Amino acid sequence: MEFDASEFGFELRTCRWAERRWPPEGDRPKPVIVARQLGTKRRRWDTVVIECNPVGLRERSRFGSKRLSGNLLDVVRYAPEEWAYYRDALPDPGYPWRYVRESIHEAADRDILETRRNGRRIEIRRRWAYPDWVERIVAIENKPDLDASAARALADQLEHDVALALADEVWIATRLTDERISPALFEDVPVEAGILELDPETLRASVAWYPRSLAVDEPGTLITERPSGGDRDASAARFEYVDADEKADRRLEIAERAYERGYRSFVETMRPDCRYFETRTAGQILPYCRAKECLQTARQCSGNCSDFEPEPPAWRTRGWPIEGGPGTRIRTILADRRARER
Repeated sequence: MEFDASEFGFELRTCRWAERRWPPEGDRPKPVIVARQLGTKRRRWDTVVIECNPVGLRERSRFGSKRLSGNLLDVVRYAPEEWAYYRDALPDPGYPWRYVRESIHEAADRDILETRRNGRRIEIRRRWAYPDWVERIVAIENKPDLDASAARALADQLEHDVALALADEVWIATRLTDERISPALFEDVPVEAGILELDPETLRASVAWYPRSLAVDEPGTLITERPSGGDRDASAARFEYVDADEKADRRLEIAERAYERGYRSFVETMRPDCRYFETRTAGQILPYCRAKECLQTARQCSGNCSDFEPEPPAWRTRGWPIEGGPGTRIRTILADRRARER
């Protein structure tokens, strides 16, 4: 198929390339999990690559395919080997203990923690030790056409990433050109960010600039406010420090969300039950809207779309050989492929 030029389509192709080819040069030394649109409340990355410890990744699968939220992680990471009262076994969470009890019950319901009553006390015992399965986190910003205006808009975000050092590396993925020297090298972006040139049709990529490794094990700087700029603005930026332990917790929560979602979860925020929703193949399953004749984004593909029409009931009953209709089948196929890659 002729490749769609939108940033969304480029993002999906970047994810597929990373799943098959990461790291950019050399053999793959460890398994990876690729997800999209993940991050923190202040910052969201287009593509996230989690480099995993192979043994730890296998052990992580014991806890199921659903992510472990921050509260659940506080329970399963510190659950004791032998029965103990939960308040004696777990460190002070920094929030009310009633939320800890809720997390304990949720973990027990998911069969990843053992619980019992000893009088009026709740005692817990771990089923398995939570593994150290995350080795590195790589953040990639996708800008197929990195011109001067796009670089200016991206510069502040990349400076935020470099200062906080939540990811081990930060990259920009841009479209491969015929130029001898990548045009992206002439744009004003932080030197700590790597630049990757990708041909979305062939999934061929080359490194135009290598990134610097960021100090993820040290405290980071969170830029909370920037001066507006100008000749008369001499104000300083406002910032706060984030200690290494808090960064480690955030990194693990991001990795857990990546483990659950992957990048094929785009269909969960779309309407594959629309009669105009199709999939196209370019070495991967891509969404396609026959009404708009493009790879549609989640914002375009919603019940509010003027072209939206539910798939006919006959597709889900007599007239379609797949139980549940094509929309349900698309969700199932993508979920199966996500589980297989995970």
